[in-house]
Amino acid sequence: MENQIQILVVMTIYMVLLISWGFYQGRKVKSGSDFAIAGRKLPGWVAALSERATGESSWALLGLPGAAYATGLLEIWTAIGCVMGIVLAWAILAWRLRNEADKYKTDTFTDYIAKKHGEIGKWIRIAGSFTIVFFFFFYVGAQFLGGGKTLESLFGINQSYAMLIVVALVIPYTIYGGFRSVTYTDVIQAIIMIITLIVAPIAGLIYLKGLPEGQAFASSISEALHKAGESYSTMTGGAVLQTNTPLYDAINSIFPNGGNIVKGLGTGVIIAGAFSWFFGYLGGQPQLSMRFMAISDEKQAKKARNIGIAWTIIAYIGALMIGWIGIALFGPKGLEDQETVMPKVLTTVFHPIIAGILITGVLAAIISTANSILILSATELSENIIKPAQKTTLSDKKSLFQSRLITGVLSIIALIFAYILPSNLIYTIVGYVWAGIGSTFSVVILFTLFWKKFHGIPALLTILTGLAFTIIWISTGMEKIITAKLMTFIVAILVAVISTYVIPKKKLVE
Repeated sequence: MENQIQILVVMTIYMVLLISWGFYQGRKVKSGSDFAIAGRKLPGWVAALSERATGESSWALLGLPGAAYATGLLEIWTAIGCVMGIVLAWAILAWRLRNEADKYKTDTFTDYIAKKHGEIGKWIRIAGSFTIVFFFFFYVGAQFLGGGKTLESLFGINQSYAMLIVVALVIPYTIYGGFRSVTYTDVIQAIIMIITLIVAPIAGLIYLKGLPEGQAFASSISEALHKAGESYSTMTGGAVLQTNTPLYDAINSIFPNGGNIVKGLGTGVIIAGAFSWFFGYLGGQPQLSMRFMAISDEKQAKKARNIGIAWTIIAYIGALMIGWIGIALFGPKGLEDQETVMPKVLTTVFHPIIAGILITGVLAAIISTANSILILSATELSENIIKPAQKTTLSDKKSLFQSRLITGVLSIIALIFAYILPSNLIYTIVGYVWAGIGSTFSVVILFTLFWKKFHGIPALLTILTGLAFTIIWISTGMEKIITAKLMTFIVAILVAVISTYVIPKKKLVE
C-alpha cells in the first residue's frame, strides 16, 4: 500500500506538470493550421521526439519487452524490422515530406496526397480521410482501454473509472492546443520513455549480478536464455513450426512428407511476419508522417533525423533487454501476463519512488499515442470532410473553434464506444491499422514521392484495394498463415503498378 501511494504521488506530480506544459504551448495556437500541424514550424528536436513517442506508444514499454520475454531471441527480428523501417523513414522520407507539405501548403496527411494528385484529389481526400477516421477512432478507444488497465493494475482502480481518469488527463490540453500541445508534451514523454529504456536494463543487469545464487532463475541474460531452452536461445529456435496449425497444414499440403522443407518454410514465414512491421513505417502511418510534414525547414529536418534514429536504436535495445532480464528474474513461465514484465522488473529492481518515475513512462506512452491519434482523426475529419463541404470560408477564429469542437466530440464518442463495445472487437479493428492503413499508405506515399508516372486514380485504387484486402485477409483467418502486414504491402504494390500502366495519366488530361 505504501509503495502504491509513493508511485501515485510521483505520477500525479508528473501529470500536473505535463498538462500545464500542454496548456502553455496551446496559448500559441491561433488558427486551424496551427491546430492541425503547428503551422509547419516545429523545431527538429520537437518533431523527432514527438514522432518517436507517438510511434512507440505502449509498444516499446509493454508490447516489445513482453514479446522478448515470451520468445527470447526470436523477437530480434521484429526489432530489426521496426528499426530498419524507422531509420529509412527518417533518412529518405522525412525531409521530402517536409518539403512537399511546404510546397503544397497542406495541413493534413490526406490533404497532401489529394493536392499532389489533383485530378482526382476530391475522392482521395474523402476515401482517405474516412478510412483514417474510422480505424483510428477505434485506436483512440483502445488507448483509453489500455490506460484504464494500467491504472487498474497499478492502483486497483476500477477500469471504468480509470478510463475516465485517462480521458481527463488527455483531452483538455489536446482540445485546447491541438497538434502543437500534443507534440510538445510528447517531447517530455519521449524523454521519460528513453530514460526508462536506458536505466532499467543497466540497473537490471547490476541487480542480477548482486543476487545470491538461487534467488533468481539466472544471474545473467545469456544464462537465462540458455536455461529457458533452444526456443529462447536462438533467433530461429522459437520459430519451430508446430503441427496442427493453419500454417503447418498449408505448407504440408504443398510439400507432403517434406519435414525439412515444412520446417524451413514455416520458420521463414514466421520470421518474415516478425520483420513485416518494417513496411508500415515507410510513410504509411499518418500520425508519424505528420511529424515529418510539420518540421520548419531542411536544416531542422536533418537534426530531427539524427535524433530520431539515435532514439530508436537505443530504445529497441533497451526494450529487448528488459524482456530478457525478466526471464532471468522470474523464469520463462513466471508471469501470467507477459506484458507486465516491464513494470514487474522496475518494481523489483528499484525503490518505489524511482519505479514510479519510470513506470510513468508507460502511462506517458499511452497518452502520447491517444492524443496524437485523436488530433489526427479530428483534423482529417475537420479539414478534409467538413470544411470543404461548407459554402463559406471560416475565419481563423471560427476555424479554430470548429476544430476544437470536433476534437471534443470525437473523444467523447470514442470513450462511449470503449465502454459499450467488447474490448476484443476494438483491438481486432486496431489490428487492421498497421496493415490496412500502414502497408497501404506506405505504397501510396513511396510511389507519390519517387515515381512520376504514379497519379490519382492508381492512388485511389491502391487505397481502396489495400483496405479491402486487409479486412478480407484477416477476417477469413489467413492472417494465421501469413501476416496481412506483408501481404497487403505486396498487393498494394501490384495494384499501384498495374493500374498506373493500364490508366496512364495523359489520358485523364486529354
